[in-house]
Amino acid sequence: MAATANDMLLPLLRVARDELLPFDGRFGMAWRVAAQCMIAAAVFMTYGIPMAAIGCYLILFIMKPDSTESSLMAVAITILVSVVVMVMFVLLQWTIDSPLMRMALLVGASVLFLYIGAASQLGPVGNIIALVIAFIMTLIGDVPFGEVATRGLLYAWLMAAVPMGLVILFNMFFGRSSLTLLRNALEERLQAAARVIEGEASPCTLDRLLHRGNEELEKQAALARLVHLAPKSQMRTLTQAIAGSYRLLLAAASLSPGGSSPARRQLAAQCEAAARALQHGYPLAPAGAHPDGQDDLSDVRDALARLAPEAAPEQKKHSAEKKGFFFEDARSNPAYLHFALRTTAAAVICYLIYTAIGWQDIHTAMVTCYVAALGSTAETVHKLFLRIVGCLIGAAMGIAAIVFVIPNITSIGGLMVLVFVGILVAGWVTAGSERISYAGVQIGLAFLLTVLQGYGPDVKMAVAGDRVVGILLGNVVMFILFTKLWPVGMVSSLAPRLRQTLQRLIAIATPDRRDDPRIQDISTVMAELNTAKEALQLVLFEPRKLHPADSDVVTLREVIRKATHICRLAALKTTRRSPEYDQAVSELPDLLRTVERSVS
Repeated sequence: MAATANDMLLPLLRVARDELLPFDGRFGMAWRVAAQCMIAAAVFMTYGIPMAAIGCYLILFIMKPDSTESSLMAVAITILVSVVVMVMFVLLQWTIDSPLMRMALLVGASVLFLYIGAASQLGPVGNIIALVIAFIMTLIGDVPFGEVATRGLLYAWLMAAVPMGLVILFNMFFGRSSLTLLRNALEERLQAAARVIEGEASPCTLDRLLHRGNEELEKQAALARLVHLAPKSQMRTLTQAIAGSYRLLLAAASLSPGGSSPARRQLAAQCEAAARALQHGYPLAPAGAHPDGQDDLSDVRDALARLAPEAAPEQKKHSAEKKGFFFEDARSNPAYLHFALRTTAAAVICYLIYTAIGWQDIHTAMVTCYVAALGSTAETVHKLFLRIVGCLIGAAMGIAAIVFVIPNITSIGGLMVLVFVGILVAGWVTAGSERISYAGVQIGLAFLLTVLQGYGPDVKMAVAGDRVVGILLGNVVMFILFTKLWPVGMVSSLAPRLRQTLQRLIAIATPDRRDDPRIQDISTVMAELNTAKEALQLVLFEPRKLHPADSDVVTLREVIRKATHICRLAALKTTRRSPEYDQAVSELPDLLRTVERSVS
């Protein structure tokens, strides 16, 4: 048992250490989140708006490195919450005197929005809307009087609208725009490729950039175009450079490590010049002439020549397919409905427990159910683990602040500084990858729930304990339901997506080898394969009865490795003409059958 614990603990500690290391933009995102929570807490307390901690949590929940995306999410949540509150006003007359009607509305609305969020592009926003409705219904149950209930609805709207408005205003002046992030990402790609081409870095250093794919950069370009952050000519150049820079990364990654030469140094200098031009909005200089014939640098030269929009007009024919609002299997896949029913059942159970025992201060149990739920059991347990760890760290920070700091604070200003420092820590963790980012959100939420107890500094220790008990109760209920009621194993959840990815790779790899590689499709497949690889690591969090055999996990990892290798070969003209490519492509049907057998 000890060996098993050590086998789990040591990898987790190594991941945590690596994930907490600084990177470009991490501190910037952390202080922006902290500043917005500080301002929001001041507004809540100055104007007597209740639930300041939940309002600040919404800021932590929607904050992205891209200020444009965060602002648009804030607008969308404000509109959706406003519509929900208006509907609640209408339904208030039928539900205020009927606990049964309130519960029926809570359950129906929760299942509906959780289902829509799981089966569509709405995503986690559906969980937030379901949470707001559930919170309103439970609030009306505590104050069953018309005027008081109406005031409660208005407070619920303010709880969501005020922080969203602050997000929009703050990002107008201090946010990092989509255009800035896009230029920085393109510059990073070109500079990394230059180092590899010149022999100063190993080709494997490009793996991180290749695994990201182009989806995030394409979204940043779309947002920049939407709000007109740059002239159309510049946006056309930047958009074309997304595919061109990815092609360049693939070409550089195929080079043999080391070995500088005049030709390599010249190509590296062209990469650096292109990086500077894209960063400052200058026109890209045309690539210099290069000799005919094939050598190990021909793909690099071809990729550099395609950076300019005029050099690759064919990219317009291979633009990404438009996605509908609902997923293709929204109606046929029962997993979405099962997810909605499980999560709603967990929330209702938590509500009934703390209502039956008269312990309303542990209402964070119900909040836990909505913010911790994910599709598969492993993903949900992983999130619950992060929530528990984050909760304990945030509560410890809050209790330490109550004991040592708050007794010396005499004004709201001092409390705001405390909020800024605490959320700065949470924001640093939140800015990391999905492996740990949710723990940062929970550190911030537990800290806020502990120190923001009223409309000024307060030293009630019992509140901190109640919040922790509520979060732990929600975790227990969620764990039981997600492992007992329609449990979804990680392999069962992953296999359909991996099968679709392999089918897409077959479509890319099998056309005539003279066809030009479609970089947009290849980048998507590369990103999806990396997502599958990361998802397989979560089997560590699955209960024993759902845990797949070690041999199955090893087999799927090997499938992903081989598919990634084929994807890289398919991306470049030189490698598509090699015997190795023909041999690798011939294995694709076997890889597809292996994935299908894994869930049979």
